[in-house]
Amino acid sequence: MAVAGSPQPTTFRYEESGAIATITLDRPDRLNALTFEVYAELHDLFAALPDRREVKSVVITGAGRGFCSGGDVDAIIGQLLDRSPAELVEFTRMTGALIRRIRECPQPVVAAINGVAAGAGAVIALACDFRIASDKASLAFLFTKVGLAGADMGAAYLLPRVVGLARATEILFLGDKIAATEAERLGLFTRVVPPDSLLPEARALAERLARGPSFALGMTKQLLNTELDLDFASAIEAEAQGQAICMQARNFREFHAAFTAKRPPEFD
Repeated sequence: MAVAGSPQPTTFRYEESGAIATITLDRPDRLNALTFEVYAELHDLFAALPDRREVKSVVITGAGRGFCSGGDVDAIIGQLLDRSPAELVEFTRMTGALIRRIRECPQPVVAAINGVAAGAGAVIALACDFRIASDKASLAFLFTKVGLAGADMGAAYLLPRVVGLARATEILFLGDKIAATEAERLGLFTRVVPPDSLLPEARALAERLARGPSFALGMTKQLLNTELDLDFASAIEAEAQGQAICMQARNFREFHAAFTAKRPPEFD
């Protein structure tokens, strides 16, 4: 359901239903391969979402049998061959900025991975807070297979923090496909479900998150991002500051009032 005043991209579907926004990559004939325009609109959407206070959680998925097969060979890779060094850096910075926007988005982001997530599609999935996957889904960080560094769009930063340096080295050097069960074992997938259960499971998780204390969840995500680069003492201080801010927010008081009244809390 489109909502008045909500972002209206043209290269993929965007809907808001209740407190949940759903992004559906919509080039099924190309396994939802990315174009320059899709990249730009995804970046702009995630930049706008922090101001959509009605949205409490986000689901991103793909139409058809793929989640996202990465950059379109014709629409992106072929065109990059004729660009200047400065233009290439402009493009690579733009793709990385999308991942940064996903990580900085205060709303929890749930990827519903219905099929192949390869290249940039794998990094988009990795940047999400949760990854619910069909048992037909797979991941492939295949940048080296097209002659590029395995370190792209933040992959070499995020992946070792999920699977460890040794396994991330293997994944990024070799670019092999990772099946759903193996991805779940490695912690790359949060949960693997039958295809028919994928969207209901992802939406149920998004609804649970949307019912939670949104300010506290946003602070948790911010601190998870920040503390990746802090020493222990600095992390302790960052958490002290963040928690003190949360203690001044409505939801902390609402929990106490609900506990005292013996009722469920009504978070916002």
